[in-house]
Amino acid sequence: MQKLPGTTTLRSWRKTTNFQATLPAPQSDLAQQIIKDIKDPYNFDFLTLTKEAQERDLERELLAHLRQFLIELGVGFAFVGSQAPLEVGGEDFRLDLLFYHLKLRCFVVIDLKMGAFKPEYAGKMNFYLSAVDDMLCHPEDKPSIGLILCKTKNGIVAEYALRGVGKPLGVALFKHAEFRHLEKLPEQLKGRLPTIEEIEAELAGPQESMEEVPSEGHPLESEQR
Repeated sequence: MQKLPGTTTLRSWRKTTNFQATLPAPQSDLAQQIIKDIKDPYNFDFLTLTKEAQERDLERELLAHLRQFLIELGVGFAFVGSQAPLEVGGEDFRLDLLFYHLKLRCFVVIDLKMGAFKPEYAGKMNFYLSAVDDMLCHPEDKPSIGLILCKTKNGIVAEYALRGVGKPLGVALFKHAEFRHLEKLPEQLKGRLPTIEEIEAELAGPQESMEEVPSEGHPLESEQR
């Protein structure tokens, strides 16, 4: 595979970045090492997503399992927010996930894609990073880094998409276990498992009985009195 200037080829590892071309040393080496050391693809098997899940479904599941997500990202990532608002030229934009890396001393913007990587994603991320650098960064912060997480990618397409992009960003893969709805189970298994309605009724039973019990207040409140 021919190596494009300023990119890391899939021959060395499957994450594609332009860190060497967009970050000064030693920041570029540190960023490359932090991303390189993380497993590829990212393992999101702790999520319960269907085959038809969209980006917002993936985002909600990652937030619901934020601790596992941070462990998978690696040491140093601090969660800042989801759907973080940006107003540029009077128009509103949202960042899927925003982190701050304590060792790199910079913001990390993560864009979630449930399909294959497309070249236009790099231009969109470049725009986000320009806005974050201008609007959120403090003078002592390093340049923000973008990470596009997608299910599949063509390595050559990703390398060409990052070529010439002025902001530091990378493209990485993720995988997750698919959750099958009960309606999609084989016919021979459907009669042996409870229906969704039966599960919901079972879960609602204890809650209703708990609501009938009068509250006696928190134990700490009684001690303070």
